[in-house]
Amino acid sequence: MKSVKLIDGGFASQLSNYVGDVIDGHPLWSSYFLATGREAVVQTHRDFIRAGADIVMTNSYQASVGGFMEYLNMDYDSSYELIKQSVEYVKEAIELESRNTNVQNKDILIAGSVGPYGASLRDGSEYRGDYAETVSEATMADWHRPRIQALVEAGADILAIETVPASKEARMLCRLLREWPNQKAWLSFSCKVDRS
Repeated sequence: MKSVKLIDGGFASQLSNYVGDVIDGHPLWSSYFLATGREAVVQTHRDFIRAGADIVMTNSYQASVGGFMEYLNMDYDSSYELIKQSVEYVKEAIELESRNTNVQNKDILIAGSVGPYGASLRDGSEYRGDYAETVSEATMADWHRPRIQALVEAGADILAIETVPASKEARMLCRLLREWPNQKAWLSFSCKVDRS
């Protein structure tokens, strides 16, 4: 039997301990702090490592090149680099915590967090998936590709493709992942309950 791995969780909730209650309502959600709160992001990762996480996810669920360009007035290259930086912040936290006797010699994996296309729409559709009825697979692939590429380039051990609410997007993501044949990934779903 393979060993059980503990994943971190509730990043925005833990981050709010360091930045105040200013996360909800911002279009970039907690990924805004990749640009403005490096120390808080690193400290949040450190908290999860100290709590025993074997897998630490990047603060990139809501991150996208287009989102950073629109809401942080960054150019394409700077936006791309900021997504890569999300991996570097986890690496920094691991390095800082490696001196802790509970963490020494522990192989902590970095999971590059990839939220669904709907998270960029800021209307809750990442939970409903209704955007998949009108947004083409090509548009979704073009939106996901640079963020996935940035996470892979930066050295994420695995991609955590999270809370995908539409099978159309999930199928597209599985095809898109073929562009990185050696990259490990998991895909989780957000399922809608039909209460008819």
